[in-house]
Amino acid sequence: MNTRTRPTYSAEFKLETAQLVVDEGYSVREASEAVGVSKSAVDK
Repeated sequence: MNTRTRPTYSAEFKLETAQLVVDEGYSVREASEAVGVSKSAVDK
C-alpha cells in the first residue's frame, strides 16, 4: 500500500510566499505559480 506524504516547506519559504500575497499584491494563484507550488499548498 502506498502512503502519500505532503511536502514540507520551511518557515522562511512560507513567509516569503505569504508576503507575495499580502505585501506585493499577488493573487494566491499568481504567488503559487511564482514559487512553483500548487494553489492549494498556498491556501493552506
